[in-house]
Amino acid sequence: MHGTIESAAKLDALRERATTLPLEQFDPGDPELFRTDTFWPYFDRLRREDPVHYCKDSMFGPYWSVTRYNDIMEIETNHSVFSSASSLGGITIRDIDPDLRRESFISMDPPRHAAQRKTVAPMFTPTHLDNLALNIRKRSAECLDNLPVGQVFDWVDRVSIELTTQMLAVLFDFPWEDRRKLTRWSDIATTIPGPDGLVATEEERQAELAECAGYFARLWQERIAQPPKSDLLSMMAHGPATRDMDAKNFLGNLVLLIVGGNDTTRNTMSGSLLALSQHPEQYRKLRENPALLDSFVPEVIRWQTPLAHMRRTALADFEFRGKQIKKGDKVVMWYVSGNRDEEAIEKPYDFIIDRARPRTHLSFGFGIHRCVGLRLAELQLKIIWEEILRRFDHIEVVGEPKRVYSSFVKGLEELPVKIAA
Repeated sequence: MHGTIESAAKLDALRERATTLPLEQFDPGDPELFRTDTFWPYFDRLRREDPVHYCKDSMFGPYWSVTRYNDIMEIETNHSVFSSASSLGGITIRDIDPDLRRESFISMDPPRHAAQRKTVAPMFTPTHLDNLALNIRKRSAECLDNLPVGQVFDWVDRVSIELTTQMLAVLFDFPWEDRRKLTRWSDIATTIPGPDGLVATEEERQAELAECAGYFARLWQERIAQPPKSDLLSMMAHGPATRDMDAKNFLGNLVLLIVGGNDTTRNTMSGSLLALSQHPEQYRKLRENPALLDSFVPEVIRWQTPLAHMRRTALADFEFRGKQIKKGDKVVMWYVSGNRDEEAIEKPYDFIIDRARPRTHLSFGFGIHRCVGLRLAELQLKIIWEEILRRFDHIEVVGEPKRVYSSFVKGLEELPVKIAA
C-alpha cells in the first residue's frame, strides 16, 4: 500500500476523520498519516484541544505528544526530567531492542553529550564552511548541467540524493565510487521493516547496519594510522572524547552523522521545489528577486520540517500543563506541529519566502541538541537554488510526490519534474 497514490476522496476522508475521531483514539504517530500527508488536521486539533496528549496504544506503544511550539521548547531544555539517552529509548518514537541500542551524542544527556559533539563541531565553523562552499557550488553546477531538459525525471534521485550523498562523501572522505552506500545506510537506519519497506525484517535491517559498521571500521583504521585530517572520521578517530568509542557508540555516531547530513538536506531540497510549485506566486517572487534566498532557505526548512519529531523519556514523575507524566513515559515533541503553531508563528500555513522572522522554527531542534550541521544544510540549499535560478526559468512538478512511510523522517521518495525546453 505504501507505494500507491490514493484518490482525492480517500485523502479527504482520512483528513475528515481527524474532526470526528474521539481524542482518546488519536495516534498522530501513525506513519500512514505521514505517507498520505493527512496528519495536519490531527495536530491542529491537538494544539487547540489537547496540546499534551496521551496515546494509550499504537504500533510504537504508549506515548505523550507535545504539540505547541513553546511547550516543545520547554521539554527540549529540561534535561533533568526529560532524557535523550539511548539506554532509555533514545530520540525517536520507535523503541529499539535494548541489545541493539547504539549511543550517539544526540542520544546522550549532559555532560557526556558536549564532549562528543565538540569533536565534530570544527567541521561546521564559518571558515570551514567557506571552504566547503566552493566544492558545493562546483558539484551543484555539474549536477544541474547534466539534467535532461524537456523530459520527465525524478528530482529526488537526480538532484536531492545525488548532491547530499556527494556532500556526505566529502565530509567523511568516503570512497567516491561507493557514495550511494551512504544513502542506502541512511534509509536503512530510519526505515520501518515490513512487506512494503526497504527491508522485510529487523534482522535484515541490522545486517545492513553491520555492513555499514564494517565498512567504516576499515576506514577508521586507516584514519588512525594517518595524521589528523579535516574529515569527520579523522576528527573522531583522533578526538579525545571519541577515539576510544565502543562499537555501538561508533556506529551510533556514524548513523547520526549520516542521517543528519542526508535526510535533512535531501528532504528540504526536494520539499523546496514542491513548495514553490504549490505556491507559484512565491516562485515568481524568488525568480524576480534572488536576494530573497536568505529568507527563503529558513522558511522552506520550517515548511518542510524534514524530521517530524524528537523523543524524550521521563526520568521522574512530572506534571506538565496539568497532565501527569510518569517516570519512564515516552514524550514525543512534534516539531512538525510546533512549526504550524499560530501562537508562535504568524500565518504558519502560508509559505512566505520574505517572512519577517523566518528562523522562528523548530526544524533543527532547540537547545544543546540543536542540529550541529544546520549552517551547512542552509548553505547547501542556498547554493543549489542560486545555481537553479541562474540556469532555469521554471522547473515544473508534473506528478504527485511519493512520501516516506515514517513519522520520524518527513520526506519525499520521488518527485517527478520537467524542465521546460
